[in-house]
Amino acid sequence: MRRPRGSLWQNGDFLFLWSAQSVSQVGSQVTGLALPLAAIFVLHATTFEVAALNVVDLLPFALFSLPAGVWVDRLRRRPLMIAADWGRTAALASIPIAYAFHGLTLPQLYAVGFTTGTLTVFFDVSYQSYLPSVVERAELGDANSKLEVSRSGAQLAGPGLAGLLVGAITAPYAIAVDAASFVGSALLMSAIRRAEVLPEALATARRRMREEIAEGLRFVVGHPIMRPFLVFVAVSNFFSIMLFSIFLVFAVRDLHLSAATIGLVLSLANLGTLAGALTATRMARVFGIGPTVIVLAALGSIVLLLIPLARDGYAIPFIVTAQLVYGFCGIGINVNGISLIQAITPDRMLGRTNASRRFVVWGVMPFGGLIGGALGSALGLRTALWIGAIGASLAFIALLPSPLRRIRVLEDAERESASVGGPVST
Repeated sequence: MRRPRGSLWQNGDFLFLWSAQSVSQVGSQVTGLALPLAAIFVLHATTFEVAALNVVDLLPFALFSLPAGVWVDRLRRRPLMIAADWGRTAALASIPIAYAFHGLTLPQLYAVGFTTGTLTVFFDVSYQSYLPSVVERAELGDANSKLEVSRSGAQLAGPGLAGLLVGAITAPYAIAVDAASFVGSALLMSAIRRAEVLPEALATARRRMREEIAEGLRFVVGHPIMRPFLVFVAVSNFFSIMLFSIFLVFAVRDLHLSAATIGLVLSLANLGTLAGALTATRMARVFGIGPTVIVLAALGSIVLLLIPLARDGYAIPFIVTAQLVYGFCGIGINVNGISLIQAITPDRMLGRTNASRRFVVWGVMPFGGLIGGALGSALGLRTALWIGAIGASLAFIALLPSPLRRIRVLEDAERESASVGGPVST
């Protein structure tokens, strides 16, 4: 039975999913700051070693996204997400335990980063593929917006909380908060009652994994809307991770900011992500989905140029402004772009589509992180920041000649994509 639009708060299963995501996002924001700070403050890691920590966390997206997409299309998605939550709990809990016994090492941080990154691949591919089975397709924009609001709220509170926890109980113990958050997420996901229909792939003869992976890649790369969007996000991610992989080192060692100050600055900047999540669907209704995405892509990339300009007395205003606008634009792009992709993708292809897209747009990030660390060590932090910011600021050019500029509502996207992938199942 279909519910009237605007009734997501009456959808108990969506509320469990939303609550699980909200709880785990707060914890993940703590670890996002506490893990590299543990490397910097506790283990005295070099610039390249800190950048490498980001790399090992992202490397699984390059290694495992494509096979994960096949498994997500073959299996029920909710059990995969619950298993990923419990696995991340165990991995993260090992850090405060090792630190308590004076055994924490940089290789352990790398191992935990790689393990949690691998489990996150399976969770994220499952998560974006599972949402359309919990809400109606017409509700996808509203659902993604609500989920992004909670993520933005976590980004707003998380860094400040992380900074306080790191200052009060040290970075390794702060990571225990994230471990606890995944316990809460797993329990909430377990409470979802709606029976999940097995993906179509289980009802038919399975093909070789290689063939299914190839089909997903062909669908994404050959799609007139997804292809330019894929290029934009990949280029933007590659250069922005060059910048952000060394940003904390720059903030601590060049700008001489404390952990508490960094946390507060990032929390203030994340007001932009909250505003973006609250206004994303409204902007799309007023200006059209495609034009909104293109304008946000241009503005959000160019503003990163403020970060290498930050110095001395005006460092904090520049960093806050850059990350505030970047967050606002990024969330607006995510809500509208992901809703668009979910709506124009057949159900049987959702797992492989999400996995193929993530393989490309996240798979480039480890290389960007490594190059950022290498450039930061060889040329200096500020020069490396300039290279990352300039490259990211040009990424939106890929969207300008695309059909995206003509898409105002989802029906426009369906017409543009009618020649590939067949009809959208409902």
